[in-house]
Amino acid sequence: MTQSPLFETDFPDLTLLNRGKVRDIYNLGKQLLIVATDRISAYDVVMPTPIPEKGRILTQISTFWFGVLGGVVDNHLVATDVASFPEQCQPYVGELSHRSMLVKKAEPLPVECIVRGYLSGSGWKDYLERGSVCGIDLPKGLVESAPLERPIFTPSTKAEKGTHDENIDFAALCDRVGRELAEQLRELSLALYKKGVTIASRCGILIADTKFEFGLVDGKLTLIDEVLTPDSSRFWPADRYQPGGSQESFDKQYLRDYLDRSGWNRTPPAPALPEKVVSNTRARYMEALARLSTV
Repeated sequence: MTQSPLFETDFPDLTLLNRGKVRDIYNLGKQLLIVATDRISAYDVVMPTPIPEKGRILTQISTFWFGVLGGVVDNHLVATDVASFPEQCQPYVGELSHRSMLVKKAEPLPVECIVRGYLSGSGWKDYLERGSVCGIDLPKGLVESAPLERPIFTPSTKAEKGTHDENIDFAALCDRVGRELAEQLRELSLALYKKGVTIASRCGILIADTKFEFGLVDGKLTLIDEVLTPDSSRFWPADRYQPGGSQESFDKQYLRDYLDRSGWNRTPPAPALPEKVVSNTRARYMEALARLSTV
């Protein structure tokens, strides 16, 4: 039976560090507690209506990927078993169960590392306007959702809640973090994407694009936040993929499409979501988890 959705946490005995679009982060001293709520955002705006169990689904998917991608780069995950969390977390076991991660403290980098293997979303819009994405020229005549000859690295700024990310080119990334670190980010992001694509293909999922976030842990580049989830990626069913338009998906593109049809102007406040949109969005997230669970 579906449990009541968790829109926001309230743990009086813990120190709230930040409440993001989806995750509530608590400071535990040497480590952080990250709790994935059931909030959902679109166009960088948090919806007022949660998606039941979404946080648990995201946590299970990220935990899977942190495990299989560990050979590519270190990540911040310490534990997901609530029983092993510090004593001050134990009064909140019910809310933390299956939706929280104990992680290393990191200094987050001020950028998002996006890799695209297919032409969709903001990449498709940029291509229509300029024939390029983030300064990378692409062949003429490509259609929406077309596969790219090779994956491309297209970073963006990291927006605060309620503001919008902006695509940037590699030179702008170098200005923000330095050339050496920028080159590391590009190399690692492409390697993570390529391995993720290989694994996802075994369960019939095409990863059209995805977003990685990195931070520094004791000066070492580390994968943080979430990884290859329906919140941070476009997941398409391989057996129904057909370039030339938008695709069926196991992610929040369904929600974006609904919001576009609704006439919402993509600025706060966001509209309440109908039950049908909530249940259909949840079903898509569940399908992504179910497929990955067969790997």
